[in-house]
Amino acid sequence: MKRIAIIGTNGLPGRYGGWDQLMEHLTKILAHKYDFVVYCSTFNADKKTKTHNGAQLVHIPLKANGWQSVLYDIVSSIHAILYADTMLLLGGAGTVMFPIFKFFGKEVIYHPDGIEWKRQKWSRRVQLYLKWLEKVGIRWATKIVSDNIEISDYIKREYGRVSCLIEYGGDHAYLISLSADVKKLYSIEKGSYAFKVCRIEPENNLDLILNAFSDTDVHLIVVGNWANSNYGLNLRKKYHAFKNIMMLDPIYDQLALDELRSNCGIYIHGHSVGGTNPSLVEAMFLGLNVLSFDVSFNKATTEDSAVYFKDVSELRNLLISFSENNLVFDGVGLTLKKIALERYFWANIVSKYDGLFQDNRKLTK
Repeated sequence: MKRIAIIGTNGLPGRYGGWDQLMEHLTKILAHKYDFVVYCSTFNADKKTKTHNGAQLVHIPLKANGWQSVLYDIVSSIHAILYADTMLLLGGAGTVMFPIFKFFGKEVIYHPDGIEWKRQKWSRRVQLYLKWLEKVGIRWATKIVSDNIEISDYIKREYGRVSCLIEYGGDHAYLISLSADVKKLYSIEKGSYAFKVCRIEPENNLDLILNAFSDTDVHLIVVGNWANSNYGLNLRKKYHAFKNIMMLDPIYDQLALDELRSNCGIYIHGHSVGGTNPSLVEAMFLGLNVLSFDVSFNKATTEDSAVYFKDVSELRNLLISFSENNLVFDGVGLTLKKIALERYFWANIVSKYDGLFQDNRKLTK
């Protein structure tokens, strides 16, 4: 049985994010075909848990994010060299190990985290370093996975390499009726509010979104890691007094998250950097009215069928139109649901990875 190591994430069981869901479904659906080992940070996973979905869990006493991520991936990789036939690296921190993988005859599959080096939170020096890691990864990888056609085009244009386009599934998100307790707790009714879940980072345009909502009467609930950065703390301090804005800490219970998300009147998607964002795919699968930041990645994901905004003024005007007549989203949710049913089923996504694991050819042209 082929042995596959998954490196670069917080690990399993998954708590949030597209890669968590990817690992959950890969290990669950393909457990009968492959011997998986997943590397886990002890800061985010219970080290007493040794297996999950049949996958072996190896716990590393380092953080999977921030400055420790490079060391975390290197330590994981050293173990993986002794264990696995194929390395699936999610993110770019561990690409420095790719030449060593190849020296030992290992297959290396590289899944970049969008165009990570363009994120606003990084200094110029860090951006140059991340760009170098990207270059090393694409140069030495046996195969490359891109989750958005815009990323695929970028890799082809910038490096002359062909990547395998594999997006994310969204069918793990569920429509759940609002309970009386939740209605009372948040003072909401079905369709009466806007919702957003994301990491609280500048490239997700939280400052723009909160600014626009603060000038309207539309109720907004945002779920995210506000306490993890000065950016988040400052936004919470600035907008906490607005009665129509509710800023919640992360919700790791999928059903509790879906209850709030699936009953919103508008799903706000502010991401400006990256590829196919998992939370956007989930919103589409739920048939939500998506109001998205106007960039090529989001338009590719939604097939140009959502409603888009570029700045505070445009978003504010759309919100006012929604509160007055709701016609701005006529048929949008149904169209996005149809697209999701055609493109974003986990069974189809996992089948593509299965094909990638079985195909021993290197993608070059």
